[in-house]
Amino acid sequence: MARTVALGKRDMNMTEGPLLGKMIVFTLPVMASGLLQLLFNAADVMVVGKFAGDAAMAAVGCCGALINLIINLFIGLAVGAGVMAAQDIGAKRYEGVKKLVSTALTASIVGGIFVGILGFVLAEPLLILMDTPDDVLVEAVPYMRAYFCGIPGCLIYNYMAAILRSTGDTKRPLYFLTAAGVANVGMNLLMVCVFHLGAIGVGIATAVAQYVSATLILIYMARMEGYCRITGFAVDKSKLLRMITIGLPAGLQGCMFSLSNVLIQSNVNTYPTPVIAGNTAAGNLEGFVYTSMNSVYQTALTFIGQNVGAGKYERIKKISGLCVGMVTVIGLTLGVGLAVFGDKLLLLYASGENIDAVIAAGVNRLSIISATYVLCGLMDVGCGILRGMGKAIQPMIVSLLGSCAFRIVWVNTICQWFPGQITILYISYPISWILTASVHYLFCFYFYRLLMKRKKMAELQPQNA
Repeated sequence: MARTVALGKRDMNMTEGPLLGKMIVFTLPVMASGLLQLLFNAADVMVVGKFAGDAAMAAVGCCGALINLIINLFIGLAVGAGVMAAQDIGAKRYEGVKKLVSTALTASIVGGIFVGILGFVLAEPLLILMDTPDDVLVEAVPYMRAYFCGIPGCLIYNYMAAILRSTGDTKRPLYFLTAAGVANVGMNLLMVCVFHLGAIGVGIATAVAQYVSATLILIYMARMEGYCRITGFAVDKSKLLRMITIGLPAGLQGCMFSLSNVLIQSNVNTYPTPVIAGNTAAGNLEGFVYTSMNSVYQTALTFIGQNVGAGKYERIKKISGLCVGMVTVIGLTLGVGLAVFGDKLLLLYASGENIDAVIAAGVNRLSIISATYVLCGLMDVGCGILRGMGKAIQPMIVSLLGSCAFRIVWVNTICQWFPGQITILYISYPISWILTASVHYLFCFYFYRLLMKRKKMAELQPQNA
């Protein structure tokens, strides 16, 4: 006889009671976790910018979009694991969660090894394909190869953290990332300031930190009680297929976003090194705003996922409205604040004789992209609502056309009409966010009404039988 597994003391019941308080409690640790994860790259950029020069900082920036292009396909499967776990928990299918944990763990290890080898081998040819300047390339190749040595740890942590968060436990992933973040910053300083390894030193530090977070979450989940406990390696074919069905479109969407960013970075690489460095520093600062807003996307996905699993479709509308309000407040406060005070924050990254040129280039980007970043947050929340409802294909197609394809066309047309004006390149971001967000929310309204209609029909069936 199957044993019933009760909710653990750290689990959050998202299907009953008031929502706002629970959503805030859920969101804040996710936000902090994302900011700490971003700190890995921020520490890289700050340390090399201060102690290794503009070329090393530009090298780290050049690798960012390319790294995301390669790993996002497999990171997307973590989204699938999180959605599945949330829906199974909402429906009280706890045995299904157990099978999912083993399947996700196995997939993360196998996928991590594959992606790590792929990135290590392709680092140099892809960076050359991006027209990376020679003075930057010599630093970028070893940095990227060192970074990819840590990818298995990155995937293990992200897959397991997605499942933990689906239960409402967002604090444990935060604790593990805190430890990894401290280790990363300490090793950055050691590698660059003591051993003078430059960009490859911060790559090594980041890789080690990835394994720290992976080891901590594995130890915790192997010792915990309940349906999320790690019991071994196994692959449940139905779970893997479902994880791929939900997660692969998210991964492909992330890959295409990264591809468009690689093309944009290739365009940026045609400018002088101080401009590349300023763009890198500004993009790194914007990452803190994006990560803060993305935590609301995670909230939308998880809360709606649990309520869809429980069949409580009427709560989707309120969850969606609260998420839109939360991301608007976060996006406007942080995005506009960064645009206003960006010149001072850029001093954390820039140094040397080109400091004024680096800061000017960074401020130029922040004044356009950061000031309108709230639109990106709204776009992501719409995507999270759709994925929480189990819709994977629609947000992928909309994002590919509205953001990725649009940016690629923009780079190859509008930017060519205004050569040497990087501002024209940056304008493509807010326009693409508006286009994509608008269609996302139209789909949200459509699928919500469809779910409610189906529920009413199901309620009437017993009466008509």
